[in-house]
Amino acid sequence: MSTHDDLPGDVHSDLPGELPRHLARAYPDTPDHLTLLRERLATAAQADGILDIAYRAVDSPVGPLLLAATDRGLVRVAYQREDHDAVLQTLADRISPRILHAPARLDTTARQLEEYFTGTRHTFDVPLDWRLSAGFRATVLHRLPDIGYGHTASYAAVAALAGNPKAVRAVGTACATNPLPVVVPCHRVVRSDGTMGGYLGGLEAKRTLLTLETAA
Repeated sequence: MSTHDDLPGDVHSDLPGELPRHLARAYPDTPDHLTLLRERLATAAQADGILDIAYRAVDSPVGPLLLAATDRGLVRVAYQREDHDAVLQTLADRISPRILHAPARLDTTARQLEEYFTGTRHTFDVPLDWRLSAGFRATVLHRLPDIGYGHTASYAAVAALAGNPKAVRAVGTACATNPLPVVVPCHRVVRSDGTMGGYLGGLEAKRTLLTLETAA
């Protein structure tokens, strides 16, 4: 069974709240030790059942993406323009403050994203935690994977697909607040005239994703 006994006393006395400050004080000039301790803490927290949200960042053609997962599945994908620190704070406020940089839980997601961006993966097969979406927005998001890779659908078509043809504006709102962009493909929703429309990752990111899928 994992324990915290081999961590410095002032580190494990306040897990995980003031961890960065404690680690910096314990090993001020040894970044390798800091990395090792963070990894050991994440492993211990996972084993002890006190790691509610794990996160990591990955590089991509649309910029750094923040990935976060609970024990239910992937709960958040965030673009850099969303402010990763603010996203983490929101996760702490809405789900749990027991959140740590623990990349291992997100290894499968990171691998599948890499395959997607290299054009070898067309669908994602990771468990998703949908708790950040509710009501009609959740209904819309659940239908987005029905828009196949390399295809697009209008906001009006998605509204009809979600069971409310008049809720075109609500579809736009659901896409704009999608907590799982890329994996849940809101980038495939465009205007009825074929123009792209808005995107929470920015129009350049949307263009990149659509071009990637068309070229694959």
